[in-house]
Amino acid sequence: MLHYIYADELHMYPTLRDTMFCDRADQFKRRLEWDVSVNENGEERDEYDKLNPLYVIWKNANGTHGGSMRLLPTTGNTMVNDHFLDLIDGVRIESPFIWECTRFCLGANADSRVAAALMLAGGEVMRQFNVKHYVGVFDARMVRIYRAIGSSPEVLGSQGEGRDMISVGLWEFTEEARAKIGARAKISPDLSEFWFNQSFGRLSDEKLRAIA
Repeated sequence: MLHYIYADELHMYPTLRDTMFCDRADQFKRRLEWDVSVNENGEERDEYDKLNPLYVIWKNANGTHGGSMRLLPTTGNTMVNDHFLDLIDGVRIESPFIWECTRFCLGANADSRVAAALMLAGGEVMRQFNVKHYVGVFDARMVRIYRAIGSSPEVLGSQGEGRDMISVGLWEFTEEARAKIGARAKISPDLSEFWFNQSFGRLSDEKLRAIA
């Protein structure tokens, strides 16, 4: 199932927290060989994890991390504005209606539904928080994944070639995309909205009685 957790609430979910940061180390450091730091606990964290981002996390049946991504509003510090302005001609992206999505991570044994479920959750955040677009940096391997899910971005700028290419993209989320991605994830719109409301304590008394 999907969880939406701010960084200052991660201590309430220690297993989910610890396995997420360890899976990030496994994906970004070991498998992709990115130049990232891994701490003594085998976790990959960076300075943006200290800014109280919103994490969207897929929880496996055993309570561990299956996949996740990190969201921050572009009105504050972001990876795109701090490190990748050369890809977009030096134009800063700053708007309360645009959030940055980073650290899209899948557990080593995640099934094909997880990536789609995370995209669906990202769309749920957009619907509920009145966000119009996501901006993010992605590498060449993600192009195929985005296309398969049905959520390809508008490319704002790129650098490099082949497998070494990195790009800055801008995503929007239409109702048509929501239906397509939900079908791929095998998650109904009602269930997607239920999980969001559950995370933010927005369930009505009627719904709480129904699941009691």
